Amino acid sequence: MSWRSFRRRSARRRATVPERVTRSEAETEAVAAELAGGFRGGEVVLLTGELGSGKTAFVRGLARGLGADPEEVASPTFVLLTAYPGRLTLHHADLYRLRGDGDDRELGLEELPGPSGVLAIEWAERLSQVPWPRSFHVTLEHVEGDLRRLALSGGAS
Repeated sequence: MSWRSFRRRSARRRATVPERVTRSEAETEAVAAELAGGFRGGEVVLLTGELGSGKTAFVRGLARGLGADPEEVASPTFVLLTAYPGRLTLHHADLYRLRGDGDDRELGLEELPGPSGVLAIEWAERLSQVPWPRSFHVTLEHVEGDLRRLALSGGAS
């Protein structure tokens, strides 16, 4: 079952949170590419999960689904915000190095993604506020070995 059909089902039953288990980094990327394939611009993806849970792999998949070069995507540990051109511009923020005391406001993320972009934020739990009324929340959890559990909630109506 695709995430698109999960989204349609969860729109009818908001209490349902779609989950997927992936068995490899490539599979995590494929799930994200499928999700991004339906994006039209203006989407925000908030990613949470421990180190090594697959957040950057998920963003690489978003890039592929948006027509950007997934090989260009890396965890922007020292560059907090990067943009990748494609069918829609992917804005990629990594808040790992932020203190979480409001220092994210200096990045101007609330101005993004714009109508022809998508914003993906790793370590979204460090945001001082979430100014986007409709956003996708993706939680990634390392299960064991290469297994990752992905839970999706929210999204544009």
